[in-house]
Amino acid sequence: MATIKRFYQAPAGSFFLFGPRGAGKSTCLKQVFAEAIRIDLLDRETYRLYAARPERLGELVAAQGGSAKFVLDEVQKIPELLDVVHQQMEMHPQHTFILTGSSARKLKRSGVDLLAGRAALTSMHPFMAAELGSDFDLDVALDTGLVPIVYSAPDRRAALSAYLGLYLEQEVKVEALVRDVGGFARFLEAISFSHASVLNITGVARECQVNRNTVEGYVDVLEDLLIGFRLPVFSRRAKRNLIRHPKFYFFDCGVYRSVRPRGPLDAPEEMAGASLEGLVAQHLRAWIAYSKRTDLKLYYWRTKSGTEVDFIVYGEDTLFAFEVKSARHVHRPDVRGLRQFAQDYPLAQTCLLYRGVERLMIDGVPCVPCADFLQRLRPGKALSV
Repeated sequence: MATIKRFYQAPAGSFFLFGPRGAGKSTCLKQVFAEAIRIDLLDRETYRLYAARPERLGELVAAQGGSAKFVLDEVQKIPELLDVVHQQMEMHPQHTFILTGSSARKLKRSGVDLLAGRAALTSMHPFMAAELGSDFDLDVALDTGLVPIVYSAPDRRAALSAYLGLYLEQEVKVEALVRDVGGFARFLEAISFSHASVLNITGVARECQVNRNTVEGYVDVLEDLLIGFRLPVFSRRAKRNLIRHPKFYFFDCGVYRSVRPRGPLDAPEEMAGASLEGLVAQHLRAWIAYSKRTDLKLYYWRTKSGTEVDFIVYGEDTLFAFEVKSARHVHRPDVRGLRQFAQDYPLAQTCLLYRGVERLMIDGVPCVPCADFLQRLRPGKALSV
């Protein structure tokens, strides 16, 4: 498979690069920093050496002349290394330290302050449609997702089915992030029904037959492992009564489909709608992250009466509202939420994304084929329809 150029751009100086397993962090860094000295903590021998003596890193740095670059892959495996990195940054400011991680949980639990702001925080996400160019296929993306390690596999479905098992074995179980791995696996299935929906912690707890606090802890684990995220309600200068609970998404629509149980009572269109909404969510998150604008944030909007807009992108010069419909034909009722949002926020741009092939204008709302929008979504360029 040909190398796919990523939109991610490394900042100047030392930095963290967080992202889910298989998101392409190491591959990208090998391309950009081919000359860097690499310490792969997933390698058992390397892990053993540095776990026993973290100060070994200082000895390695001291042996380098001039300005060198050091890549520490999966640094969360040995949080104590950050103390050594911090020390080396002060002693050798000419060197650059690049630290990757697929989990921030152990770093936070150990009280590490992520180098006191000496290293920028960046993130890598699944492929964006524009990175794949003409190879992007909406149906394939919705079926098996866009996680690079899965997308590049000879058998994508087999790779996808094994993907979360890797997390359960190598992150959740080995790192002892939860006491009951079996219970956590059942929780993953239960919360899959909340993907692209308002998160009902009590309902998930009832389904898992555990208490509410346990489920809240499990959701925190998902976020720390970068497997899922919560989307808050947009409430700036609200003119209506809004709900307060966040929505939940898996970071990749293919991962969602691999977790979600299926049966005769599950309507295919229900899963299709959640998958498409999740695909748009992961693209908007990647666009925000790669655009390097700290002012941009992603929200959703929902009134207590039930009117909802799937995504709100808000920043200093941006207020964009998106509704996502899996249908191939759209009608006036489909834009009702966007029209109400525009009444409350006249400066907002609105857009409905759907599975059709025609560009339409319904009651002043542009209705755009979702695949077209995703393929034109590029970091650094303003949102447009």
